[in-house]
Amino acid sequence: MKTMEHLLELRRRLLWCVGSVVAGATLIWIFFNEVFGVLEQPYCAFAESTGRDCEFLITDVLEPFNVTLTVAGYGGVIVALPVIFYHFARFVMPALYSKEKRLVIPFVVTGVLLFAAGVAGGFFLMPKAIEVLLTFSDQESFVPQLRAERYLGFFIRVLFAFGLAAELPLVLTFLQKIGLLSTDTLRKNRRVAIAGIVILGAVITPTGDPFILLAVSLPMYVLFEISILIGARWSKTT
Repeated sequence: MKTMEHLLELRRRLLWCVGSVVAGATLIWIFFNEVFGVLEQPYCAFAESTGRDCEFLITDVLEPFNVTLTVAGYGGVIVALPVIFYHFARFVMPALYSKEKRLVIPFVVTGVLLFAAGVAGGFFLMPKAIEVLLTFSDQESFVPQLRAERYLGFFIRVLFAFGLAAELPLVLTFLQKIGLLSTDTLRKNRRVAIAGIVILGAVITPTGDPFILLAVSLPMYVLFEISILIGARWSKTT
């Protein structure tokens, strides 16, 4: 393909991705009440445990609209992830060898499943994170009155961070498969990898709780070791 043909193909793939995000955002917008009911559960669980009502503070006339727009936008991206991964794979497929092309669909499916697993893990840890953050300073004069926009922004960023962190083995495996990274290099730099994983875990879990940091870092290191095993197996079969 010529340069212009590549650009036209890229534009077509991007239009599909944008269209899928818009469609997903529209779907989330329609079912906003149900989605918001799920997202507010971690805070509601904390509020109920302290004898308070599960209510959010609104300080701006546009805040309800902004909250709906934020949830619909991020939700649309999550819903559209399978389509986004698929069109990204289809765009790079012409540059791959025949053996590598057969791995595209498994990579897409694995990427979606890993992201979903990461998001699920973040959602599972969120109640503990909220409890630690809101009770960090044991002061009776501190009465939690969260703004819906700030709460959802924090919540969704953490979920995305967990989802992206779960893609670590897929990225490492892909880099090994195309020859940009070797299995021996990963094995020799385990200490560097451990330090990087802990730092990344600290960044995506801003609670300061060592138990949550361990709960994030340990699975990431396990996934790192799994990517080494997969890369070693592939190197023996090629």
